[in-house]
Amino acid sequence: HSDAENEPFRQFDTLERELDEQGETLIFAMNGGMYHEDRSPVGFYRDTYGDQASVNTNDGPGNFHLKPNGVFWLSGAEAGITESAAYLAAGLEPVYATQSGPMLVIDGALHPGLNPEGTSHRRRNGVGVSADGQTVHFVISDAAVTFHDFATLFRDVIEVPNALFLDGQVSRIYMPQINRNELGTDLGPIVAVVE
Repeated sequence: HSDAENEPFRQFDTLERELDEQGETLIFAMNGGMYHEDRSPVGFYRDTYGDQASVNTNDGPGNFHLKPNGVFWLSGAEAGITESAAYLAAGLEPVYATQSGPMLVIDGALHPGLNPEGTSHRRRNGVGVSADGQTVHFVISDAAVTFHDFATLFRDVIEVPNALFLDGQVSRIYMPQINRNELGTDLGPIVAVVE
């Protein structure tokens, strides 16, 4: 959010400029979950300004509702990804959180609804968290991939017990260290690392 007007940032460049004016540096940013046409989050979202929506466990169309979906959260020095119903049951109160879906990896197993023969190839991005909650892996595909192949990367290559799909066609990344600052339509939720 913008401190000045409490308006959400929609582009990486806008966020970068605002942080620079505050003496901070944007190190990394990525779109952080699905959003409605007005760019508000489809699911639960929490930042330093509070909650924008509650945990969404409703049934519905689209990837978000390909259950189980989940919540990526940060609390102090610990991170996690928790299936949405389990998140509610656990009574977690993280500092930051974003809900999206579907889960890609759940306790070391691929989401049961991901078809190995799937024909939907799209650019995708997601997040995985190490078993000890100390390492977060943000991943974006440069080419179109299936959900199954994307999830398999998290399970078999990165080897995280839980991973969450963040979004598809709008997937973008900002990371100056690797010369990436992708432009496009306005975003909804953004996850970022600031120094």
